[in-house]
Amino acid sequence: MQQRCASFFKTIPIRDIFWLFLITRLALVAITYIAYALFTVPGQTSMPVDSIALLTSWNRWDALNYVRIAQYGYEQRVDLAFFPLFPALINGIGRVLGDWSYLAAGMFISNAALFGAMVLTYRLACDAFGDEGARRTLLYWCIFPTAFFFFAAYNESLLLLWVTGAFLAMQRQRWWLAGLLGLLASLTRVTGILLIVPYLWELWSARTQLLASRKGALLAIVPVILIPAGMFIYCLYCWYAVGDFLAFLHVQQHSGRYLSLPWAGIWQAISALFLYHAQPFGSANQAHLLLDLSATLGFIVLVIAGWQKLRISYTLWLACFLVYILLYPALDKPDILLSNQRFVLEMFPAFFTLAALSLPRPRLHQSLILLFLALQAVLGIAFLMNRWIV
Repeated sequence: MQQRCASFFKTIPIRDIFWLFLITRLALVAITYIAYALFTVPGQTSMPVDSIALLTSWNRWDALNYVRIAQYGYEQRVDLAFFPLFPALINGIGRVLGDWSYLAAGMFISNAALFGAMVLTYRLACDAFGDEGARRTLLYWCIFPTAFFFFAAYNESLLLLWVTGAFLAMQRQRWWLAGLLGLLASLTRVTGILLIVPYLWELWSARTQLLASRKGALLAIVPVILIPAGMFIYCLYCWYAVGDFLAFLHVQQHSGRYLSLPWAGIWQAISALFLYHAQPFGSANQAHLLLDLSATLGFIVLVIAGWQKLRISYTLWLACFLVYILLYPALDKPDILLSNQRFVLEMFPAFFTLAALSLPRPRLHQSLILLFLALQAVLGIAFLMNRWIV
């Protein structure tokens, strides 16, 4: 086991990955300082920056909910939209360090999970497209316009740690490990349960080897039960708390989300931009619609472009994830494709495709870097100023 672990890490440029991780974290720290100093401190004064306020600048929107749930539990029915593993981990640290630490604990977990996910994603991307493809995958992932959510106390990083680990375990035929990581994923976000689909495909792909031994086949099939087990545990808690097994889905209506046809949200967003009921030029609603629609359509294109390039289990993950976010648009909100520009961060194999497309196209690579960095700086500052982003 030790030799296997040593071999695994020997083939991964941990130092280079760490430097990318560190530089992008320091860039977000710099953006935090500049945004706070320029937009909250009175101009042309010598008033110092409050270091605690710099930290709490990241306690916005869903981060507030995760930190509050970690401290006080599920106080309201709408809180059940937030799956329990991330706030439970925050609670574990906060109980030891005290009330001051809950936000910092959430950000620490998010960033630590991101680094772990980067290491695992490098391995997966390298197997698919080689070292340069893997490096570009991580670069695009870290500088994507909404990647600042990896820095905040959001659970995207934690989910990606479990999901990328599960994919690597499936590809190495470590079925019990894949099932356990799938359980953790489905305790972190509702989309974790989608791992069942690539798991079953990887089982099917290995059927010749597995069927050679009845015991081996059984030991590979049984762990798939663990993946939905995480969600089932949470369903039991929801039933205990409010008498509704699927409360976490039903409370989505609070944010205007309803089960719809997959194309309904896209069509309504296009209509709101260019057809009837078009948003006024330069309005905040128009900007949100453009960003979310661009992210949604862009990743649909990447899923199609990667159909022949990616391992089938990756394509299945992307297709299932895409269908899920398209089935629940916020039709009652001005921002119809609400949060899609953040959700696409979890479609990590699409970044493999983007990296592969850019390898023979240096101008595309340079353009993506400039565009992603500029948008992340703007959106990150808006988030810090407590403006609604996603």
